[in-house]
Amino acid sequence: MIKVGDKLPSMKLSMATTDGPKEVSTDDVFKGRVVMFAVPGAFTPTCSAKHLPGFLQNIDAIKAKGVDSIVCMAVNDAFVMGAWAKDQGVDGRIVMLADGSGAFTKALGLELDLIARGLGTRSQRFALVAEDGVVRHLAVEQPGGFDVSRAEAVLAAL
Repeated sequence: MIKVGDKLPSMKLSMATTDGPKEVSTDDVFKGRVVMFAVPGAFTPTCSAKHLPGFLQNIDAIKAKGVDSIVCMAVNDAFVMGAWAKDQGVDGRIVMLADGSGAFTKALGLELDLIARGLGTRSQRFALVAEDGVVRHLAVEQPGGFDVSRAEAVLAAL
């Protein structure tokens, strides 16, 4: 598993745009000071009711701590992430990254096996702070937990 002080892997992910899915490099996404939180899946109960809304409610406070961008990532495709962003009223305020194949999540060592529940391999719920691609803070939830990766906990860590 990735840890504080490690450089994030250089990989390609995708995001929804008005012109369809767009490939983006993690090298570009993680320039500057970036907060990223990962969820097991778009439209899932805790992710939609608490995790993403918490970051939306705390955007100004997080950015006031010197954060350049906030990223939400899930092992979903760009179409699903785009639809979820629209449903949640993200309006471009949070970068919605799709790790469709789960390759980035696996490279981080943070995959979650939900095959028995019909959800395949997903991401663990976690949050990190990176500076120019180097992890400065990492908070990984215990299975079923929602504490250390919520917006308020990340804000307190900044």
